[in-house]
Amino acid sequence: MGFIADALSRVKPSATIAVTNKARELKAAGRDVIGLGAGEPDFDTPENIKAAAIAAITEGKTKYTAVDGIPELKAAICAKFSRENGLSYEPSQITVGTGGKQVLYNALIATINPGDEVIVPTPYWVSYPDMVLLAGGEPMIVEADKSTFKITAEALEAAITPKTKWFIFNSPSNPSGAAYTRAELKALTDVLLRHPQVWVMSDDMYEHLVYDGFEFTTPAQVEPKLYDRTLTVNGVSKAYAMTGWRIGYAGGPVELIKAMAKVQSQSTSNPSSIAQWAAVEALNGPQDFIPANNEVFKARRDLVVSMLNQAKGLSCPTPEGAFYVFPSCAGTLGKTAPSGKVIETDEDFVTELLESEGVAVVQGSAFGLGPNFRISYATSTEALEEACTRIQRFCGNLK
Repeated sequence: MGFIADALSRVKPSATIAVTNKARELKAAGRDVIGLGAGEPDFDTPENIKAAAIAAITEGKTKYTAVDGIPELKAAICAKFSRENGLSYEPSQITVGTGGKQVLYNALIATINPGDEVIVPTPYWVSYPDMVLLAGGEPMIVEADKSTFKITAEALEAAITPKTKWFIFNSPSNPSGAAYTRAELKALTDVLLRHPQVWVMSDDMYEHLVYDGFEFTTPAQVEPKLYDRTLTVNGVSKAYAMTGWRIGYAGGPVELIKAMAKVQSQSTSNPSSIAQWAAVEALNGPQDFIPANNEVFKARRDLVVSMLNQAKGLSCPTPEGAFYVFPSCAGTLGKTAPSGKVIETDEDFVTELLESEGVAVVQGSAFGLGPNFRISYATSTEALEEACTRIQRFCGNLK
């Protein structure tokens, strides 16, 4: 008998974390590396939010809290859902975790039985399938259209079986930045109405990061009849530049929220008390910095899309949201890198790009769809411009 649990043999380490760690190691060794792997805004946390955390420390709000969130934060989340999404939740329907990742994981652990199926559209955030596997379920991968990175109602319908328990939905998407219009989302919810055994896990983490007048909507908002079987997940990490504060949250049916709290009570218990008070200020305080930051992100998006589309062998669609692009590198396959290595996969492409030019990106196959790669443009404009120049040079040197 092996010492390590058999369940871990079913999962892989996070590819995005692996790339970020590799870039750090190379930098520490003296290499000139530009890391575009991490989905982390380069903006600092707003001053009013930091001040709220400092006040919480000064006032002694540093003890254990309720397992799944302080009442003040749950009230702020209820107000946010009502104000921004037209969704009415009571505090008993709200859970707060150590980041959105824990909230998603708690939900799967609390509901999945062996053999249960979870529909995961491609390209997916790297953790979705592995979380399902760790929970004992079976991820059912549904391939999206390779030009839009969205699935159709027909593809969703075809993937549903009597064993389907969850449909994981992420818009705007990590890794593609693609976002579903209200009409596109309505087509999916119409399918889900016909299958009452299927619950919806909507990961709305990039809700506020949309461009060009795009209108964000979430499944329970578009189809109220799905309200009783939808978990609407969000957090403060991305829009509020609070990745390290680790606060995620969700609204859903009381029975599910109680089950998730039970899981959390026997794992991490409450999220940081200080971070929770900071999140109260984030949700209740001024929101004017969000559109200002979005203007910067949009300019970066446009720069990256333009420069990548000028690189030989690459094709980069313009995403509607988030802070990622997901270009195809199909035009580089079969070519030889400066090292002499023939590029046969997107993983070969990103490996050779890092070795040759010191640009760290993540292969699309880690997100279930290739040959592509993901770039995060949540870093400085100067770094992005230099990175794209290096990518152009790398592609130009392929033979």
